[in-house]
Amino acid sequence: MRTRDPEQWIIPTVVIATTSIVIGAIWDISWHMTVGRDSLFTAPHVLEQLGAAVSGSVSGAYVLWLTFRAPAAAKARTVKFWGFDGPLGAWLVIWGAITMIVSVPFDNWWHGAYGLDVQILSPPHTILMAGILGIQIGILLFTLAAQNRTQPEGDVGTGRYPDDTFQRHRNGSTAFVYASGVLIMMVALAPYEITGYANAWHRSLFYNVTAGGFPILLLGIARTARARWPATSAAAIYMGIMLATMWILQLIPAVPKLAPIYNPVTHMVPLAFPFVLVLPALTIDLLERQRGRIRSDWLHALFAGIAFVSVMFIVHWFFAYFMLSPHARNFLFGADQWPYMYQVREWRHQFWFPIGAGASSKVWPIAWALFIGTLLATVSA
Repeated sequence: MRTRDPEQWIIPTVVIATTSIVIGAIWDISWHMTVGRDSLFTAPHVLEQLGAAVSGSVSGAYVLWLTFRAPAAAKARTVKFWGFDGPLGAWLVIWGAITMIVSVPFDNWWHGAYGLDVQILSPPHTILMAGILGIQIGILLFTLAAQNRTQPEGDVGTGRYPDDTFQRHRNGSTAFVYASGVLIMMVALAPYEITGYANAWHRSLFYNVTAGGFPILLLGIARTARARWPATSAAAIYMGIMLATMWILQLIPAVPKLAPIYNPVTHMVPLAFPFVLVLPALTIDLLERQRGRIRSDWLHALFAGIAFVSVMFIVHWFFAYFMLSPHARNFLFGADQWPYMYQVREWRHQFWFPIGAGASSKVWPIAWALFIGTLLATVSA
């Protein structure tokens, strides 16, 4: 009797669980900006930890199956740890889930000792995000392995295959691209306080941070995924989840519960409009399609760095003017919505530390900032 590999249902389960984690993380940040931390068992915390428990438990069950019941062929693609057999992705998911769960009592103690925190990257939140990243990278390796083990055979144009190999290959590629989009979202959330608002999109630090963090992801996705427009699709997934949560959170009534309250909000404060990452990602996909004409990977990385920074600058420099204008202060773009602990004044409609502030000409400061950004993006690529 043939033993069926449960990986086919484990991957979708873990992908759904990781989605609940990132949605819970976004909701949790919004909760801190709107309500304050009123208890340990808030709805976002429960959603995050439920996703961690499900992903860790399912991956653990898969490790047990591989160790005690799997055929030799399945065990051959595992990593042995403490006498147990499991894929590298599953071990990372298990580690990430444990890390997330451990962060809960630490976070509770932190708030009891120091009160309200107003920063995303507090020590317990840093541990939490490390666990979330562990789970995301784990599912990324999980789905990548599934894609690579099911390389389709036969003529794609005719659809003739000996079994369901092509469908399983496509499922693995789709799951990998989706997991990549979720990973992009987590990377974008980490520096949110210094890059998330459009007020910072004229700042050199914005282009340095994005140039260092995103090309390695986008180019890695474009080169690794066996799908059409993979980097663009992953960036669209990031933007889609961020926009959906932004629109939904604005519909939820809520009021602050912790003093001091400088900005009395009446609904959940959403995260700001996301980066328009699909356009830089599209340039990466287009460049990757020309890889055969570029002999050197170093030259390819240079072109990718120049393309990413150029498109990122053109899109966000001018879009920032719109986001700070009255035209963006509506439900669709969600601009000018601030946490309850902020004293909202004229700064909210101004650019923060813009490039070349006070200089008679901004040409050279902008050129220098883009040069540094291009260097960082090239190294990242």
